[in-house]
Amino acid sequence: MTRGGPDGRTTVVMITHNRRAELLRTLHLLRRLPERPRVIVTDNASRDGTAEAVARDFPEVTLLRPGRNLGAVGRNLAVRHVTTPYVAFCDDDTWWEPGSLARAADLLDARPRLAAVTARIVVEPDGTEDPVVRELRESPLTGPDWLPGPALGSFLAGATVLRTEAFRAGGGFHPGLWLGGEEELLACDLLRQGWWLAYAEELTVHHHASRLRDSTGRRILGIRNTLWFTWLRRPLLPALRRTGHLLRTVPRDAASVRAFAHATAGLPWVLRQRDPVPPDLERRLAALERARRTSPARRYVG
Repeated sequence: MTRGGPDGRTTVVMITHNRRAELLRTLHLLRRLPERPRVIVTDNASRDGTAEAVARDFPEVTLLRPGRNLGAVGRNLAVRHVTTPYVAFCDDDTWWEPGSLARAADLLDARPRLAAVTARIVVEPDGTEDPVVRELRESPLTGPDWLPGPALGSFLAGATVLRTEAFRAGGGFHPGLWLGGEEELLACDLLRQGWWLAYAEELTVHHHASRLRDSTGRRILGIRNTLWFTWLRRPLLPALRRTGHLLRTVPRDAASVRAFAHATAGLPWVLRQRDPVPPDLERRLAALERARRTSPARRYVG
């Protein structure tokens, strides 16, 4: 049964960069959660007074200032300071619904091989469901009966509670990917280690997309990182097929050209670190790839 009131099992970790208003709104909402989680914010070298505002208005928040933009690796830095069994990732434009963090901890407490639970995402201010939720709910993967919901092959960092032990065992987010679809590689490595990932319908995260989001820049990084993940972990023939599919289906514009150019420039380090997954895991990755091709949440737009 979910505990009421403060709950010391989970720490919330956030990264931010030049989104002071959105971050302060999210911190206000997290401060009001009944679980009263510890919050750690990595400020990725913001120049808009973010760090100063957090230090002034939220003295209870642990503020990390690495002095440069670490991207997703800023989460790794924050997790070094986590002492709780679970870590809830949260973006500066997302926040957890009251009670969801405690319920996520309950689900993880009861399932020692479950590495992560991903929540249902509600888009604000309309209160509509994010298109990616259908993809999570209808995951083609099968898993053990004890999972709290559909088995997943990846997770969404802004809407997931992870077992701290599993995050560290998986190595955290890879510094080479920096940001943009960085979850896929970590998720794959967790599955390879025998962990499970699941969607939990009973958990909710709210997302009010930042007006400062650079959708074109994120698309470039997303395509690049999809290609890098493919060549880091997929066997040769699946990697060739997925690369070919992306070449045929991404928008034919300057952003896609830049994405493929960046991906090509990084091939030397990618190939040095290449470590294809075994056949059983490749079958799961292939099933996910087929399902995602028809998902409205997987269109490279912007």
